[in-house]
Amino acid sequence: MVLGCCVLLLFSTLATGQQLTLTARVALASESKAKSSMDARNIVLWLTPDADSVKPKPVQHLRLVQKNKSFEPHLLVIPVGSVVAFPNRDPFFHNVFSLFEGKRFDLGLYEAGSTRDVHFDKPGVSYIFCNIHPEMSAVVVVLDTPFYGVSDQRGQILIPNVPLGRYTRRIWYEGSPPETLRELTREVTISDNTSTLGVLRLPDPGMPQPHKNLYGQDYAPPNPDTPAYEHR
Repeated sequence: MVLGCCVLLLFSTLATGQQLTLTARVALASESKAKSSMDARNIVLWLTPDADSVKPKPVQHLRLVQKNKSFEPHLLVIPVGSVVAFPNRDPFFHNVFSLFEGKRFDLGLYEAGSTRDVHFDKPGVSYIFCNIHPEMSAVVVVLDTPFYGVSDQRGQILIPNVPLGRYTRRIWYEGSPPETLRELTREVTISDNTSTLGVLRLPDPGMPQPHKNLYGQDYAPPNPDTPAYEHR
C-alpha cells in the first residue's frame, strides 16, 4: 500500500506590521485508517525569499553527541556558517564522516572524551555516518534563510517573523530521493490575506537503504577485539 504524507499548511496573519507568524500542521496520511496517525516529526520546511537582502539567522555552535553508538540528536537544522561539535561520549573510538551532497569531511579516528568541530560554510544537506559503526547516522540541514521550521511528533511547525513577499518553498524529509524533493519545490506568495498554502502530498520514501563506508565499500563485520570497540 502506498503511503502519502499530507502537509496541511495553515498560516496565521496575526503578526505585527508586515511580518507573519506562520504555523503549519503536518499530517501523515494513508489509505489505511489504521495508519492514519503516524509519526510526523523531522519534516523540514523553509522559505527562500526572492530578494537577496535577507540574511540567514546568526551562526550557531551546536553539538551532535556520539553516545551508545548513535548521534544525538538525529537531525540538526542550522544557519549557514554555523559550527557543529562532534564529541565522543562512548568508551571507544569513532570516525565521523560525510561524503554526500552537503559538507564533505572525514574527522578520522578519535577516542573517548575528545571532540572535533566542523564548519558548515555552505547550504545543503549533509548525511553523517561513522566509518566504524554502520548503525550510526544523522542529518545536518544547512540553510541560508531564516524562515524555516521542523515538524514535531504531532506535526506542528512554527515559522515566525516572515515578511510579505514571494518565496521559493522547499521541503526535506529523510529517505526521499533528490528528484522527489525537486518536484515538491514551489513558488509561493505570502500576502496579508494568506490563509493556506494548500495540501502537499509526500511519497512514502520506503525502507532506508544501507550506506557504504568512508571508502565506498560495505562495512566489515564488527570485531570486538579491535581498538574501535575497546572499552577504556
